[in-house]
Amino acid sequence: MTRTFTVASIIDDVRTRGDTAVADWSNYFDGGTDPLPRRAVAGPGLPVEAVRAAADAVRRWHAAQRPADVTLEVMPGVVLERRWTPLRSVGVYVPKNLVSSLIMGAVPAQVAGVERIVVCTPPSGAALVAAAAEELGIDEVWAVGGVQAIAAMAYGTELIRPVDKIVGPGSGPVNSAKLMVSQDVAIDLPAGPSEIVVVADEGIEDWLIQQELAAQMEHGPDSKGYVVRVGDDLDAALAAVEDHAAEHVSLLGEKAESLAPYIRNAGAVFVGRFAPVPAGDYATGGNHILPTGGSSRSNGGVGLETFMKTVTVQRITREGLEQLAPTIEALAEIEGMVNHKKTARR
Repeated sequence: MTRTFTVASIIDDVRTRGDTAVADWSNYFDGGTDPLPRRAVAGPGLPVEAVRAAADAVRRWHAAQRPADVTLEVMPGVVLERRWTPLRSVGVYVPKNLVSSLIMGAVPAQVAGVERIVVCTPPSGAALVAAAAEELGIDEVWAVGGVQAIAAMAYGTELIRPVDKIVGPGSGPVNSAKLMVSQDVAIDLPAGPSEIVVVADEGIEDWLIQQELAAQMEHGPDSKGYVVRVGDDLDAALAAVEDHAAEHVSLLGEKAESLAPYIRNAGAVFVGRFAPVPAGDYATGGNHILPTGGSSRSNGGVGLETFMKTVTVQRITREGLEQLAPTIEALAEIEGMVNHKKTARR
């Protein structure tokens, strides 16, 4: 039976009917007859050593990113502290069969110290994702994909408790769902269909360019690939790269590679013929959850800080408040905040 639906209507249905709606939409899109969402069960076929190697690289790279707490006495008697703390819970969306995306979302969360990690992934391929999650020490994996998974993690159901933040790449509808729920729950970034810009010097073999393009087109029919040829005008080539603001940029050739320090609008930049983008997808430790759709103009890729937040602590002594009082009173006065002004004298 054909249904009429939108991303928004699926989200609203999950918010209204909870687990029943999640199961209904999963059955409709993915097949099955489950009356309620079901946990994914680990299956055979996982390349355990590869998972361990990838997770180790991701773990080491993200551990090195831990930001430092800062304490400063801005004046005598006034001490400010900015400390980083892990989020309590994170939902990781894993597209069909993409064990590598589980690693990219879950391992940094573990490094950050997140207490509860929830994984949602489409039923097809869920057994491998569950096996990888088991290897990583994660036990809450739901065989639920698509918009209904995002809605369940955002708003919660009887079985799937809501999370504080949702991370992970996905299809166009999944990305749209993340953006829609972001008014109520934090998300990492817009991470939709894959993109690549291959920047190549004249004379670079066409097969090498096509190899990089084909790898990203493999993600789906909505993936996008572009080629920028580098001649004598390096500024023009750089401007073309910046205009695309793509998820991945591959630099092939001496002139192209010279642009690496100047590229701002990209999720990840791969330098040289021996740096294929799939190396970053799977093995280097760099995170492959990256901004798409031009959002690299203002967003970077997922890092350790994605799974953390800051708390500012302010300590003020009597002497400190006496120094602050004139500033408090003057600004409160012009803003019409009478009770703010009163707090300056104790």
